[in-house]
This record gives sequence, C-alpha cells and structure tokens, in this order.
Amino acid sequence: MSPVPTSLPKLADLSLNGFKHASASESKTFDRKMGDCEASYFLPSRADGVNDMYLHLGFTAPPALMSNDRVLAAWTLIRLRNPLLVSKVVMNSYEDVRFTYSAPANPEDAFEEAKGAFERSNLAKDELIGNYLNGPRTLSSDRLSYLYLSSPVSSAGSNAESQEFNFLLCTTHYLGDGMALHTTANEFLGLVGGEKSTGELKDMITEEWRAKWKKSSDVNPLPVAVEDRLSLPPGRLRKAAAAVDFQNDQRKLIGGHSLPRANTGPRKTIVPTVSFDEQKTKAILKKCKTNGVSIAHALFAICNIALIRANGGKTPELPMMMYSAMNLRPYLNPSPTYNLSYWFLAIGYYNVVLPSFLRPADVDKTFWLRAQSAKAQTAKAVKSKMLVGRCLEMSKVRGERARKWAAEDDGVVVRVPPAAKPAPVLASEAENKSKENPKFNLPPAPSSAIVGLSLLGNLDAMYAHASFPKVKLHTLTTGSRQRKGGMLMFGYTFVGKLWVSLGWDVNGFDQSVVNAFWKGVVDGVEEFLV
Repeated sequence: MSPVPTSLPKLADLSLNGFKHASASESKTFDRKMGDCEASYFLPSRADGVNDMYLHLGFTAPPALMSNDRVLAAWTLIRLRNPLLVSKVVMNSYEDVRFTYSAPANPEDAFEEAKGAFERSNLAKDELIGNYLNGPRTLSSDRLSYLYLSSPVSSAGSNAESQEFNFLLCTTHYLGDGMALHTTANEFLGLVGGEKSTGELKDMITEEWRAKWKKSSDVNPLPVAVEDRLSLPPGRLRKAAAAVDFQNDQRKLIGGHSLPRANTGPRKTIVPTVSFDEQKTKAILKKCKTNGVSIAHALFAICNIALIRANGGKTPELPMMMYSAMNLRPYLNPSPTYNLSYWFLAIGYYNVVLPSFLRPADVDKTFWLRAQSAKAQTAKAVKSKMLVGRCLEMSKVRGERARKWAAEDDGVVVRVPPAAKPAPVLASEAENKSKENPKFNLPPAPSSAIVGLSLLGNLDAMYAHASFPKVKLHTLTTGSRQRKGGMLMFGYTFVGKLWVSLGWDVNGFDQSVVNAFWKGVVDGVEEFLV
C-alpha cells in the first residue's frame, strides 16, 4: 500500500489519551448460531471471499475532519454499537456455524480493536476497489469488517481547505446487507463531519462502553437471525400451506437464458459505471412517472431488450428471467429493546420473467409494456400475503443448497434433508457447479436467471447531508467480490443523478456479448427514458 500522507500520524503512533477513566469490566463472550440465509452466504465465501461487500464513497472535506484519530473514534463508536462488525465466525459443522463476540474490557480496548480494522493510504478509487475485488481477500472468519480511507496522491498532504477522499467500507455479506452499509456510511459521516470535537467523540465511546459493559451483563447483544424475526401464524396447517405455496410459486419461474461463457484466465471483476446528470435524471423520473413505473421497473425492461439485442435477436423460445433482492426490514417483528443494532442480514429474493422476443416495429411500446409487467411482478412478490412464508422457505432451500455445495467443495459426503424444487439460481453458478462435479444435478425445470439486478432506489434519502455540511459527496459505487463468471448490475439515484453499474468477470464471459449488453443498457436509458 502507498504511504499515509505525511501530515497524518501513523496508526501505530496514535495515543489512547483522551478517554475518560473507565474501570475495566470482566470480559464476556457471546455467540449465536447463523440462520439459513446467513449460512447460505458464509459457506461459499470461505475459499476466496465470494460475496464480500463493499461501499465506496468519493467526497471532498477539510483534512482536519479526516485525521486518523477522528476517523478511528467514529469507527470505534460504530463498532461498539454494532457487535456483528467485531464478531468472528466459528464453524463446528455444516449445520452449526456461529457468530462469536467478545465484549471489550474497556474503551481503550475497543479503540485498539478498531485500529486493527482500519487502513489509510493514498490509493485512487479504481485501485482501491480493484485491489479489494481481485486481490488477496481483505476479510476472513476472524475479521468480518474493514475500513479504508484514502487520499489520492494528487491531493494528499496539501494545505487546501478541501481535499479529495475515498471511503471504502468492507464487510462480509452474511453479516448484513446494503441497508446496513449505507446506514453505517451515513453515521460515520455524521460523526466525523459533525460539530463534535475529537475529544467529544472519544467521550461518546466511553459513555457507549459504560452503558453496555461497565456492569457485567449476560444479555446477548448479537442481533438475532432474520428467520427468528419473521414469523408465520401458529399451527401446523399454516406451515404446511406455506410450504405448498412456495413450491407452487417456484414452478411458475421459468428462465432458459444464459450469457455465452468463456474461460480466458483467473477471475477479474470490473465495475463500469455510468451516471446521468441531474437534468437528464429529472427527465427520466418524469417519464417513468408518466408511464406509471419507477426507474427500477424500467431497468428490468432495458436489460431484457439489451440482452436480446446483444445476442443478435436470436434467443431461445423460453422466457428470460432476472432476479433481484428485496428489503425485508419492514416485515420483521420488533427487535428486543436491548438490541438496537442495524447490522443484520434481512433480504429476500424475487424474480421477473419477461418475453425473449422483440419486434423492432413497436419497440417503444414493447418497452413500456415490459416495464409495467416488471412493476406488476414486483408488486405481486412484495405485497403477497404469503411473503413471509415464501421467504422462510426460500431461506431453508438456500441454506440446504449451500451446505450441500460446501460439502462437495470439501469432498465430504453429508446427508441433507430433501428439498422442494430448488430455488432459481444464476446460470453461471449452476454451470460452475456442474463443471466442478459432473454428478451435480441441475434443476429439472429450466429456471436459470440470466442476470441479477440490485435496485437500490433513491440513496439520497439514506444520507443526512445537512448533518455533515463540510463533507461534499460526489460518487458512490457498491458491489461485491464475485465467483468466477459472476455478474450483478446496480441501479440507483445519488446526489441527484441516476447511476448504473455492472460488476462482471471479464475472463468468465464472451466479452463481446457482455460489452454489447452493457452498451445496450446505457444506450437504452437514453433511447427509452430521456
């Protein structure tokens, strides 16, 4: 890594002075078993960090607000409030994987621990993200979160009133989701960019520690698994009905498309990102509203048409399926009052199925009809009275599948309970497993999703810009380390602009087809929405 700016102290030189005296408490360790959804992300991540998430923010700020001491004080406070960020993972068996958390004995220990999960550099954005995605894994079962802060060489050490910074927050996906990432970034910026002095931030650390750990507590601070906060009405009949409904719903999901594969080298993820200026974004929002859809619905239709065109219009007769994630937090039962952490995994999944043919003569009309179809399918998924049951069943299936594949990866034979029809999988994921193990049985019905869309909505609503007035955000990129042949598209609005990005393995696909698809997406926004 490049050296830290000379105007900033090295982390090893940071003093623990400034903390109010707080007598040490007896160290306590807590644990809990992972839920199925968490395990479905943990098990594939063991080898090379598949699905390890990141959030990048580019901004300008006065250098004094981003001193190491101040940044570490904010990072320590966030970690005290969210114990999963500081936890480790212990795997006793495929069925028994646990988070373990050791409470800090005093505020100074919490500060020292946070220092070990923070790094300062002069790296530019692309190098910072590229190293995380394609280099040695940053995270592990013993380090579930990490924070990078860089000042590009062109501005590092300058005496300017405002300097360029890159913030990169990294966590495992089994720890949480995008909502947690953005909430953390907003809290961090509010702390370092707010009115409190560094000394006052350290006082907050002491008070936070005292409130939680000065008196020995046997209350487990770890957030419970999402499955334990989604409850079906009691009764065996209702549970059986939920299982049958899930099986019936899965049978309707048909997708027979995949992008042409390639194997031209080790996995190399790139993230081309395009933004549309505020004027265009306002026009896009207005046009979508006029046609009764959101930008998210429109992006499904844009991807559908771009994929058809990228393949020269020659597509299988089967329809095209894409998948996306839904935020389950609005559907959760209230958390116990002692546990207010926002770091936990709470996502479900739904699919949008669209036709695979295109008639050039009426493509504009076709586009809006498909966007409206995506809206109807999304609404049907998220507003279904059976949503909780489907999410619980999906979690169970994903957990069983992850345990089976993990055992195959390890060369272990394990007995797993028989599942209903397997949940749809990304085509590349199924193909990789089939090649690794010729005996691996693909789903009996065609249910492969050609691409995943992570549609984050208006992220400006997640950031209280007024609480950090001297910090000027200008760029946001997010994604994850991928498996070989991985691909995921992101769409969101931020600082008044529409952003679209595509994270994909350039050595895992026919690059000409994917490049044509990406060009079709960018051109499609201009063609249909502007």
